[in-house]
Amino acid sequence: MKALVYLGPGKMTLEDRPMPQPAAPTDAVVKIFQTTICGTDLHILKGDVPTCTPGRILGHEGVGIVETVGAAVTVFRPGDHVLVSCISSCGKCDYCRKGMYSHCSTGGWILGNTIDGTQAEYVRIPHADTSLYKIPKGADEEALVMLSDILPTGFECGVLNGKIKPGDTVAIVGAGPIGLAALLTAQFYSPAEIIMVDLDDNRLAVAVKFGATKVVNSRDGKASETILAMTGGLGVDTAIEAVGTPATFVLCEDIVAPGGTIANIGVHGAKADLHLERLWSQNITITTRLVDTVTTPMLLKTVQAKKIDPQRLITHRFTLDRILDAYDVFGRAAETHALKVIIAP
Repeated sequence: MKALVYLGPGKMTLEDRPMPQPAAPTDAVVKIFQTTICGTDLHILKGDVPTCTPGRILGHEGVGIVETVGAAVTVFRPGDHVLVSCISSCGKCDYCRKGMYSHCSTGGWILGNTIDGTQAEYVRIPHADTSLYKIPKGADEEALVMLSDILPTGFECGVLNGKIKPGDTVAIVGAGPIGLAALLTAQFYSPAEIIMVDLDDNRLAVAVKFGATKVVNSRDGKASETILAMTGGLGVDTAIEAVGTPATFVLCEDIVAPGGTIANIGVHGAKADLHLERLWSQNITITTRLVDTVTTPMLLKTVQAKKIDPQRLITHRFTLDRILDAYDVFGRAAETHALKVIIAP
């Protein structure tokens, strides 16, 4: 089968690999219909994720059809159309019983990280019964790729951890795909203001279409002053960091109001300053999280009810034999205006 293989920082290739087989009775093998590229994949290519070693097939998102199942798989059968969760969970360990599937003792974020992932024609899914979701008949399977990772991540790590409430003022720093996913799902809770911050005017224009009430281009280095002026000097109730750089995390520190919350989503490959000399007395909460995907069933129902449309995040489509072009387009989003790219065999 064809697969996109990570060769080390800055290096990847499309090559032939053997088709995977169940390695445990709880495994399933899924034929991938559609997958996508995540910002985390770009972090891997930058060398920010040392757990992902050269030779790994990348990717942790996708939809497909079950090809084979291990003897202990009871929920799924060959021929079932399924959503692949970016998080694999056994459902039995101490962390899984706490709902912290991302820290499963034999799972978590392993696809495209410590085991081969979904940017291939086939993928092996450990703990299949609790790591796959059946796709309802008639669903837009391409759109549901956004439920593998980006929508639950934006919702759980940004919106839920950010404790957004009706009437709140929210700032989302980063209007890339994950920031836009947080924007879409933040509206479940009717905040009064959602301020989107980014360097890219095109992405800010998209954010307005998606429901942002105000936008700030941070290129001039004065975003914090601008946001404080917008909020009458108070700051925001929730600041969501959706980039993963030291500067964007510090910006969140600069704009959060007393009693507010900084919810980190971004993958950080370098240390960021925590200004406790200013924040120690401000009653703020700082949260970190790797998505647990506990909200995926709810989001599936929400999409089916047409309360949210993840299809709007898709801007480009490629076949698997052009995945290197897809990475190029996704990696140059400021020029190409790419949000999410769909890759199909």
